Amino acid sequence: MHELYNFVSGPLAWVAGAFFVLGSIYRLVSMYILAKRKDGSSLEYMSLHYSLRSIIRWLIPFSTMGWKADPLMTVTTFAFHICFIAVAVFLSGHVVVWNTAFGFDMWSLPTQAGDIISFVVIAACAIFALRRFMLPHVKNVTKPKDWFALTLVVLPFLTGVLAYHQMGPSLLMTTLHILSGELLLALIPFTRLSHALFTVFTRAYMGSEFGAVRHTRDW
Repeated sequence: MHELYNFVSGPLAWVAGAFFVLGSIYRLVSMYILAKRKDGSSLEYMSLHYSLRSIIRWLIPFSTMGWKADPLMTVTTFAFHICFIAVAVFLSGHVVVWNTAFGFDMWSLPTQAGDIISFVVIAACAIFALRRFMLPHVKNVTKPKDWFALTLVVLPFLTGVLAYHQMGPSLLMTTLHILSGELLLALIPFTRLSHALFTVFTRAYMGSEFGAVRHTRDW
């Protein structure tokens, strides 16, 4: 088990990181080429002003009609993303990894706070899942790849909580936590989670079209 842990926390971590970086570059470049070929004229009216207006407005809870239409989803979405980033970047154990691998010396969350935030992420994932079960207009468009993406996200947090609370063999839970995190990182560019790469560009496109072409707001 120690050999597996050393492999997962060492070479495999770099492989996962390489998959994420190279995969992200590939997806961004290929989507740009596709957009240019399918609708090249859209690139001509891209506006920095309207792009930033749209992006900033959508980063503020309840500032748009879309956010106001579903308060529970809005709160859940913002809580999920904020807590996800907080744990992924600033959890004390993760800060040690950044420092060891890249020499980054950052502020870190207290371990107990990270544990509580992890439960928030798990609860948010449960709400996302219930929404796909209970709301017809969401259930009808839900596909297996949506469930796969949700599973990818929740597994690192579940295994992290289990490892922290020493539920099950400690080394096994820690190894599974690292492995599930690496799987999530490596597959982001190739799954539904790729919206993390494209959301900024989508909002910029919509903001520019509505602002520069239709002379109205995109919310």
